[in-house]
Amino acid sequence: MKRFVVLCVALLISLFSRGAFAQEGLTKIADNVYSYVDVKNGSPANSFAANAGIIVGKDGIVVIDTLISAKEAQRFIKDIRRVSDKPIRYVVNTHYHLDHAFGNAEFARLGAVIVSHANDRKNLESNGEPTLKNAKNFGLTDEDMAGTTIALPTLTFTERMTMELGGERIELIYVAPSHTSGSILVHLPDKKLLFAGDILFTDFHPFMAEGDIAGWLKNLDYIAALDVERIIPGHGPLSGKKDIADMKSYLVAFDTKARELAAKSGDAAAIAAELKKSLPARAQGEWMIPYNLKAKYLKEKTD
Repeated sequence: MKRFVVLCVALLISLFSRGAFAQEGLTKIADNVYSYVDVKNGSPANSFAANAGIIVGKDGIVVIDTLISAKEAQRFIKDIRRVSDKPIRYVVNTHYHLDHAFGNAEFARLGAVIVSHANDRKNLESNGEPTLKNAKNFGLTDEDMAGTTIALPTLTFTERMTMELGGERIELIYVAPSHTSGSILVHLPDKKLLFAGDILFTDFHPFMAEGDIAGWLKNLDYIAALDVERIIPGHGPLSGKKDIADMKSYLVAFDTKARELAAKSGDAAAIAAELKKSLPARAQGEWMIPYNLKAKYLKEKTD
């Protein structure tokens, strides 16, 4: 898997310039809820277009994901302070990947309790330091990662957890393995709003290499049946139920066609070109098609 990550990074570096603009401020999604959404031109300057947000309660703030580095987390904290000066009580990691969790330590220094699913706490414990040590493989410079340290979640759960923060009820939900073995949903039932993390990519080709497709589809079906009107994806613009259906169609189309083509050939370039023809169009992250193919469907043939 590590060599496929290197391939992924090489493709990413070739497609995204370091001059991309950082996200400009948090967008108000609902009363007391703000998030980065619809980040364009993913690069180290904007945590590769990852979304992250906050929920402001009477007693403090809950942060959803922390971006890719100390530097990016500090930018996020400055944007939070433009919204509220209340104490940051909790951080919720929707999953353990670097673009969503490597800013944890900056929030821990402010006294925040970091929360995640138990599986992804283990994943971050196993993979965090090696990934940080090899950050250059991700196009990240020493300057980008200056001061970044891994801070593990100190509070975990396995199925569900409810948080109350001064009138704001927040439900953390685990359905099944999906994007990672511990990816979770953050549901605000009173606002009919959901942070989906990387269970949903909207108008981005998703990262599927670690994905459990059957479990991922279960998550999407769960969201489709949930009483929500606004969904914040891990990458992409503010979304709705149609985007959930589109994500499901994408995963089914990719998985079905990739298995069919990989059974006949090991030519990654040819398969990727053919696969692209059958996939629903997405504006960003097309380099993920050959990466996902090699990392998940041609792995045995390329080892």
